[in-house]
Amino acid sequence: MSKSGVIVIIEDDMDDRTFLGEIFKELKLPNELKWFETAESAMDYLCTTFQSIFVIISDTNLPGMGGLEFKKTLDDDPKLRRKSIPFIFYSSVANQADVNNAFLNMTTQGFFKKGPDYQNSKNTIKVILDYWGLCRHPNTQ
Repeated sequence: MSKSGVIVIIEDDMDDRTFLGEIFKELKLPNELKWFETAESAMDYLCTTFQSIFVIISDTNLPGMGGLEFKKTLDDDPKLRRKSIPFIFYSSVANQADVNNAFLNMTTQGFFKKGPDYQNSKNTIKVILDYWGLCRHPNTQ
């Protein structure tokens, strides 16, 4: 994980993309943002890119392959698993069964429910990124 690497965001809802885009802009992050509407397109990117990835932030409810299936697919790919990319779910739905599945059956590092307002969401995203900016990691550069 490169602390200056790309932040990959998988979000299909245009309103949420706009909302998150404003948060990332206000946080003034130096990281490039890569947006994907589907897990399949994010998977294609992750399998072919030579860029370092800082963190993946994914919704759970996505068209086609859902977020949980996407994470399981990443975990099952030896090349991608070896990269140890931090993976965070950020979703409007955070039922306990999905949370349990994400932590007990996958290498998920966080599961957050989207905030009820802008400030709450901004604080959550900032905490996530600050944590991974400080955290030691197998691929820390």
